[in-house]
Amino acid sequence: MVKKQTVWLLTMLSLLIVLSVYYMTSPDNGEMAFIQDDQWLEEGTGDSEATSENAVTSDVSTEELFASIRLEKQNERDQKTEQLSEIVASSDFSAEEKNEAMEEMESIQATASKESVLENTIRASVPYEDVLVRAEADVIQVTIKANELTKAETREIMQMVSDEFGQKRVEVKFQPEN
Repeated sequence: MVKKQTVWLLTMLSLLIVLSVYYMTSPDNGEMAFIQDDQWLEEGTGDSEATSENAVTSDVSTEELFASIRLEKQNERDQKTEQLSEIVASSDFSAEEKNEAMEEMESIQATASKESVLENTIRASVPYEDVLVRAEADVIQVTIKANELTKAETREIMQMVSDEFGQKRVEVKFQPEN
């Protein structure tokens, strides 16, 4: 278990270093993006799911924005997993608490895996340049790198999300290509 954690930690640190170097050497001088919601569109598919078609304005490239969001989300998950690992390794907690911590760690890993699978599935269905999926407790946010999304594309994306995550509220947004 320790070797697996060490490899995992080194992989994440390597990713962090690569993204940091990329961010520091980018010509945009670290300008951040401003995301503005234009409208909410209510779609009914049994349970009430909501989708939003949003225009997004940005001073940084979409790749940098998506990479930054992914890194932030991964860092949050890494911190939570580390806290849970400490609970599992500690003798101060009961077996039940340790089991709950293990289940939560598995849940975090499963969610990250589903996000990745969904990103690849959406990217392959209609060749979008990039796709970002973020699963929160009550909503799945999907951001597509495209100049626009049709209602049919939005519905198809919502169906893919539903197939992977079940019946949850879905927000579909697009980020215009720079």
